[in-house]
Amino acid sequence: MSPFLAELIGTGVMILLGGGVVANVVLNKTKGNNSGWIVISTAWALAVFVGVNIAGPYSGAHLNSAVTIANLAMGKLDLATSLSYIAAQFIGAMLGALVVWLMYKNHFDETEDAGAKQAVFCTAPAIRNQPINLISEIVGTFVLIFTILHFQDAKFSDDQVIGLGSIGAIPVAFLVWAIGLSLGGTTGYAINPARDLGPRIMHAILPIRNKAGFDGGYAWVPVIGPIIGALLAVGLNYLAH
Repeated sequence: MSPFLAELIGTGVMILLGGGVVANVVLNKTKGNNSGWIVISTAWALAVFVGVNIAGPYSGAHLNSAVTIANLAMGKLDLATSLSYIAAQFIGAMLGALVVWLMYKNHFDETEDAGAKQAVFCTAPAIRNQPINLISEIVGTFVLIFTILHFQDAKFSDDQVIGLGSIGAIPVAFLVWAIGLSLGGTTGYAINPARDLGPRIMHAILPIRNKAGFDGGYAWVPVIGPIIGALLAVGLNYLAH
């Protein structure tokens, strides 16, 4: 499997499972309706685990544009390869969101709450305060990237790409779980530009009755925040070494 296809499929399955658990919890008349934040955080961690296992052997399993940008900043990937990874992640995220909508279409139709329907696709702040919301995304992504760089069994040579799959799927799943449970309550912890913006675009395109708007005034936060967080993690890692 090519790295491009691995990133596309791995990200797509991650979003299918991650968006799927949100749909199961927030949409009306599902088996998992109102089962809560623990269910969402746990399933998102397992979604990352599954995506990493799919893509790891072929691309290093970035599945996250912030991870790819960190690799680019560290000189582990060239610009062309980085852009191909990011494109694959966005395409995969959009396709994963599309399948979630198809699976849960009856439940979208049964749900009146426009915010709940949008939450299946993308994040939104619990309290809208953009400077603080931006800090939340920066901190969450910083913890993700900085921890990946310091897993005990991660031995990075000059030509080795840092990917989620390069240090094993299980520790990354626990890391994402911890971030979700501890830091996710403010913005929903996008910590991944592709994860948020790709499905957000699908939400805008799909024929969903009584849906919320694109929310362009906030949509930049889960894109720019993770990029800043990734670059700060790389910078601190450089200073520490």
